[in-house]
Amino acid sequence: MNRSTAREIAVRLAFEISARECTAEEVLENFFDREHYDSLREEDSLFSEYPDGDQKDYIETVIRGVGAHNAELDGYVAKYSKGWSFGRISRTALAVMKVSMFETMYMPEIPNGASINEAVEIAKKYDVPETVAFINGILGSFVREELEGL
Repeated sequence: MNRSTAREIAVRLAFEISARECTAEEVLENFFDREHYDSLREEDSLFSEYPDGDQKDYIETVIRGVGAHNAELDGYVAKYSKGWSFGRISRTALAVMKVSMFETMYMPEIPNGASINEAVEIAKKYDVPETVAFINGILGSFVREELEGL
C-alpha cells in the first residue's frame, strides 16, 4: 500500500468520525482487525491491501490527530470558506480538508504541496469540480496565511 492509498483511507475514516459523530478511537477500534478489514475488501478495492506498519501508523496518527483537533480544523475551514456557510460544505469535502490541514500543521515530514495535491486528487474521486476547486482554494489560502513563514 502506498501513502496515497493510506491517505484516502484516512479521509474515509475522518468522514466516518463526522458522519457517525463518534471519536477517533471508536472509528479505529476494530478497523485494523483482519476479519473486518478483509470484509471491506469485498466492498471496495481501496481496501485490497492491508496497510503495512508505516501506513497503519500514518492512518492512526492522522485519525487521532483529526479527532483531537476537530474543532480547530473546523475553525480553519470556516475561516477560509468565504462565501460558503459552514453547514453547506459536504462531509466529504470537510474530511479531505481536515486530513490535509492536520498533515500540514502537525506532520512536518509531509510537504505542504504534496498534501494539498493529494487532497485535490482524492476530492476529484468523490466531489464535483466546483467543490474540488473550493477545496484547493481553501487549502492554498490556509497554508499561505497560517503556515508560511513559520
